[in-house]
Amino acid sequence: MLHAEVCVTARVRAHLAVISPQDPALPIGSSLTVLCAVSAELGLAASSLYWTLNGRRLARSTYTVLSPTELSVTLHRLNGSQQQSGDNLVCHSDNGDVLAGSCIYVGMPPEKPDNLSCWSRNTKDLSCRWSPGGQGETYISTKYILKYKLRWYGKEKECQDYNVGQPYTCYIPRDLAIFTPYEIWVEASNQLGSATSDVIILDILDVVTTDPPPDVHVTRLGELDDQLSVRWASPPALKDFLFQAKYQIRYRLEDSAEWKVVDDVGNQTSCRLAGLKPGTVYFVQVRCNPVGIYGSKKTGIWSDWSHPTAASTPNSKRLQTGSCDPKSEEHNSTLRQELKQFFGWVRKHTYGCTNVSIKLYDQWRVWLQKAHKTRNLVGKETSYFICTPRIPLCQFISVMFD
Repeated sequence: MLHAEVCVTARVRAHLAVISPQDPALPIGSSLTVLCAVSAELGLAASSLYWTLNGRRLARSTYTVLSPTELSVTLHRLNGSQQQSGDNLVCHSDNGDVLAGSCIYVGMPPEKPDNLSCWSRNTKDLSCRWSPGGQGETYISTKYILKYKLRWYGKEKECQDYNVGQPYTCYIPRDLAIFTPYEIWVEASNQLGSATSDVIILDILDVVTTDPPPDVHVTRLGELDDQLSVRWASPPALKDFLFQAKYQIRYRLEDSAEWKVVDDVGNQTSCRLAGLKPGTVYFVQVRCNPVGIYGSKKTGIWSDWSHPTAASTPNSKRLQTGSCDPKSEEHNSTLRQELKQFFGWVRKHTYGCTNVSIKLYDQWRVWLQKAHKTRNLVGKETSYFICTPRIPLCQFISVMFD
């Protein structure tokens, strides 16, 4: 939308020619009459002069000769300026020389900024962003100032570091207080008016985000062709804070742009992805949400995702149906005997598992068969994750069938 040029008031021969009004600001849809008065010393007749707007010559039907040395032009139903620095209206002599010029600002006053939100990286700084309000476009240069102060006794301050290329963001790098709430707001102004956002009140501890989890490793689980193990470390920047982290995992196939998100990882730093396609490369990312920094009761803000880490599942050397498609009675009999031995060991060695029986195994088989049939019907991968090793095994199995 912006014109390539910058409006600069022409004063090359200002002592011999004058434009008025000089640099007016007008609402969209306005009409404007501008006068160019030349000195008699130039020996130029007003009827020989002409006008240009942003380099385009204006029609003579818009001119009015007011005197031998005065020529006006009238512009009707003005559109928004083609450049925020103003449109160039220039008065020329008949040979093309620039006699005088004016910048015309045609636009709208700013509307109330909204969607103001802020976040702090590791409690060390504060970044804020907002929307300009309404349609956002004012057509003329509009200044936004982020202001903040401690809620009860602070002195009003202005944010100084506005991000280049992101006009509705500002960064406060230091000298911030914790355990005391801030009042934060945005003021917008241009030549046609001003507007102020709602004031938000926040405590730095309630808007903490952090760096993505480091050291993300994705590995195979032996010969299991449908599972991968994901491990990561806690963000080191938060090691000295009292907090509990929440993590999310997302993963996608190598040839797919669609991510699948695992929400309920909790505060663990490892997880097993299962139900994956054998012999397939997966990309995995992890992010962190610091919860309860120094006892704050509010959830933090999710970090960026870690860099993608790739790993592949082993190639399958057996039928994809596995134990989900019983075709051999002999195989089933052997498998049931092995599972009886397994459940016997579970009852003996795993706490809280007094109700484990072969019926749970039968329920498990039915559940897997249904999942397998659904996968075949929709032609999509059915995946799941295992991230709850701290509960009794029997409780975990029972939850699957509730």
